[in-house]
Amino acid sequence: MAKYRSNLPQLKGADFLTDAGLETTLVFHRGIDLPAFAAFPLLDDAKGREELTEYYEAYLAIARERRLGFILDTPTWRANADWGPQLGYDREALRALNLRSVEYVERLRRLWERPGAPIVLNGVIGPRGDGYKDGNMDPLAAEDYHAFQTEAFAASEADMVSAITMNNVGEAVGIVRAARRAGMPCVVSFTVETDGRLANGKSLQAAIEETDAETGAYSAYYMVNCAHPSHFEDALSRGEAWVQRILGIRANASTKSHQELDDSTELDIGDPIDLGARYRSLRGSYPSMRVLGGCCGTDHRHIRAICDACLPAVAA
Repeated sequence: MAKYRSNLPQLKGADFLTDAGLETTLVFHRGIDLPAFAAFPLLDDAKGREELTEYYEAYLAIARERRLGFILDTPTWRANADWGPQLGYDREALRALNLRSVEYVERLRRLWERPGAPIVLNGVIGPRGDGYKDGNMDPLAAEDYHAFQTEAFAASEADMVSAITMNNVGEAVGIVRAARRAGMPCVVSFTVETDGRLANGKSLQAAIEETDAETGAYSAYYMVNCAHPSHFEDALSRGEAWVQRILGIRANASTKSHQELDDSTELDIGDPIDLGARYRSLRGSYPSMRVLGGCCGTDHRHIRAICDACLPAVAA
């Protein structure tokens, strides 16, 4: 039975952490080959599970030190019906994999959760296509397509699902509708280009407002991920209702554009201290942003810097 599905603790005003750039850490820091940039096959290999556990526990340790709650993601950003077959997973195998991914993070929760610092199990859903390229899914088609993962997570102990690196409203709307149909709390995280707009030119404001309008504001909240704060901070507006719907940030380390990152052969880790300062500035203007983590190029150093900049130190 899901522990927090009917009562998400991050909606109660406390600060929560997430992990950082899973795939970029595995590829560039651990030297692991990830075909299709997919981490989920590691769950089916003992060594792969060890790598994932070492990765996640670095962030769980920071959360414990800071006595913070944690949003613990499944490594399933690519575990959908288009990407799975490229890696040898048919539909039945993919469903089983998505279920195992929750069992895996649930075991981590049993080891790491402490009173007053809840760990929320988050079923991660990625885009059908490339998160960096403009998608254009019809909401009905997206609902049908992504129901596969949302229904698998609904049958597990996952507390919620998150649509990560969304670059078009139609796909986001479809995922939210699929989550609602499955009875799962849902979060949508949009990604933007260097001008603060989605890949198709739509503003972040329009994306959030249109998604809410098409889904009865079913999303528990919104996030921004896979973009540097300098890309989207000017797109925000103080006092606007739509901005209050953004409860989390998972920024990139680099100020490079998505195209530049795609073309890079080396990892740009940016400046962790500067990134932490940018998070602090955003939190000062938008205190609703309480879920803090990282995306491409970030690792435990960036999360520590964000904590140092944004959160008070905890007495021993």
